[in-house]
Amino acid sequence: MDEQQKLPETSRPAAPASQPGSKPLPTGKPAGGPGNEPGAPQRHRGRTIALIVAALVILGVVVWRWHPWGGPGGSASAAAGASGASGSRPGRGGAGGLANMPQPVHVATAKQGEMPVVLTALGTVTPLANVTVLPQLSGVLQDVYFKEGQMVKKGDVLAQIDPRPYQISLENAQGTLARDQALLQTARLDLKRYQTLLSQDSIASQQVDTQASLVRQYEGTVKSDQANIDTFKLDLVYARITAPVSGRVGLRQVDPGNYVTPGLTNGIVVITQLQPISVIFTTSEDNLQQILQQTQTGAKLSVTAYDRSNTTSLEGGSLETLDNQIDTTTGTVKLRAVFQNDKNLLFPNQFVNTRLLVDTIKDAVIVPTPAVLNGSMGSFVYVVKPDNTVTVRPVKVGPVDGERTSIKSGLQVGERVVIDGSDRLKEGAKITIPADKPRGASGARGASGASGAAAASAASGARAHHGKHAAQASQ
Repeated sequence: MDEQQKLPETSRPAAPASQPGSKPLPTGKPAGGPGNEPGAPQRHRGRTIALIVAALVILGVVVWRWHPWGGPGGSASAAAGASGASGSRPGRGGAGGLANMPQPVHVATAKQGEMPVVLTALGTVTPLANVTVLPQLSGVLQDVYFKEGQMVKKGDVLAQIDPRPYQISLENAQGTLARDQALLQTARLDLKRYQTLLSQDSIASQQVDTQASLVRQYEGTVKSDQANIDTFKLDLVYARITAPVSGRVGLRQVDPGNYVTPGLTNGIVVITQLQPISVIFTTSEDNLQQILQQTQTGAKLSVTAYDRSNTTSLEGGSLETLDNQIDTTTGTVKLRAVFQNDKNLLFPNQFVNTRLLVDTIKDAVIVPTPAVLNGSMGSFVYVVKPDNTVTVRPVKVGPVDGERTSIKSGLQVGERVVIDGSDRLKEGAKITIPADKPRGASGARGASGASGAAAASAASGARAHHGKHAAQASQ
């Protein structure tokens, strides 16, 4: 710019000087002489600026055409393509287009059926009998006839205490009894003779009375001797230790050869009854009335025991009884259920999940549990309308049984509810059901989708063609 201002005014009309028939310059120099050399850089600089401007225009057109928020808003072909594609490619209103897109969801139909009223609780397996076998007399433990972990029956011999001291005592008592019986017999004969003599008035009556007392004394002695014999016989029975109940024996606490006494702390072994076995669990006092209503009519309530993960059923049984008072600290009452435990799946002190079947509701409206949502308005479901839109429907939830939930009110049998994908929905939102796509491909919905896709393809081609021509025109 500074060089152009410094040029003399005689050098500016250089172009007209080259026209035919024109007069020569006052300086006497030809038009293409050295005096006109500054004009060549000016034309070169202008061409460079023009090329830069054209490149920027082309770049701007490309960015405008292909950026997601770009696109010619006033183009008739683009508007037709967007209308045919049903919002499949959003333009400048991209956020609104995404919001109006159908959301894929999974649905289920509300069905009518029986809904069990089940109370779940955590319980503990408790044996009906858990016996510590103790010796009932003192002596040396001679033999042990059981194996650890063995299943025994009531009356099976478990161990043997040395019986010889008690056998000797028994024989001694039997000898004493024989002696006293002989004395008793002699006393009775003497009494009989004395009574005969008294009838003949040969002896005093006092002698007869004394002999009668002696007979009664020997009779008492004989009874005492017989009791001693029975005691020693019982000791011999106690020397053979037998199982008081049927069940599984635990680990042996005393080895053979040890001297055992009735005061043994841990006993010889512990026997636990496994068949049948019980489970003790608690339930809230709020559920007590409906349980009592069933048990007072004589109904046997079914109870099922599940493992710790609450997935595998271990054993089925029935409610046996419930406690006679409520625990005031927890507001619960204890219940006992009995199981036959034929497969020994329930083990003493095992924690299990119990399900008590209290009642069964007939003709209940049942939906999958994931369909029921909770919000500020309470429990609600998304109901699918015939036009594949959803509406929010408040419902009143009834008993729940795992993956199934009963609806007391707010939903009718046969209505479809959303069970998956509800986090992207709102009132009136459009949905698409993956299972419906194959059926809609041959109908009007498939045709409209195909025409929309074709329109979108045409719009995309028109944009690319228009961009190509614009680039060529700028070059």
